Amino acid sequence: MKFLPLIFILISFTQLVKAQNISSFKIPRSSVIEIKDPISDRVYPIFIKLPASYKRNNEKSYPVIYLTDAWYSFQIVSGATRFPMNSGKMQEAIIVGVSYSKGSKGPSSRVRDYTHKKDTSWKLQTGKALEHATFIEGSIFPFIKSHYRVNNSRTYVGNSLGGLFGAYIFLTKPDMFNNYILGSPSVWYNNSDILKLKSKPNLNIHNIFIAVGARETIELDSLQHDMVNGANKLASKLSGEQFPNVKVKLLTVEGANHETAFPTTAIQGLYWLFKKQ
Repeated sequence: MKFLPLIFILISFTQLVKAQNISSFKIPRSSVIEIKDPISDRVYPIFIKLPASYKRNNEKSYPVIYLTDAWYSFQIVSGATRFPMNSGKMQEAIIVGVSYSKGSKGPSSRVRDYTHKKDTSWKLQTGKALEHATFIEGSIFPFIKSHYRVNNSRTYVGNSLGGLFGAYIFLTKPDMFNNYILGSPSVWYNNSDILKLKSKPNLNIHNIFIAVGARETIELDSLQHDMVNGANKLASKLSGEQFPNVKVKLLTVEGANHETAFPTTAIQGLYWLFKKQ
């Protein structure tokens, strides 16, 4: 028994050495590839994470969750879904994050790609949402389909301007995605033009999860726009008679502001969509 303390010391020392040898962390089962937009010639890094059962279950196909703002959202969604997916409480899915174009800073890439109309009052380029949606549909979707075992279920996840972009896709390209998670959508952009955007009647079945932080108001968070009011108006629009087969769920995240609402939005929205009955 007198040798036990020495054993514990040796074990602790070994663990410490192993910890010191870890110089970086990589999300398990993840990879990064690059895809070029044939219209703009811009190159976009695409982050991909496979489910835990992917390699051992060669007969199974999976739904795909597509994320915008990948540098931010990919880490959050990967971590938040790990336990519920691995424990069987939530359906497994392939996670695909679309990052910003190479050679450009995040703000310039996202403002350009996620806004649907030009606004000359902005210093950054705006109004390329249709071009970016066409790139996702025409280049990223085919790549994922040809390289991975996927089924026909596609879910969109976007936050802030990414939420605006998702609403634009739903209203103009209803066949692109089955499900949408729109976090703190920037409905205010271009004088809330998204609320005036006309679309054809859509009889497709869709599930749309909209969430916003309770403090995302002018009074509580010193914002220039009332995001809570915008989210409520967008939910009303997407629940209209033009979309009879659309199910909309609206969540107000108590205590959250614009900087903190998205992690709750992402996991609550994905669990709503993918939880096993």
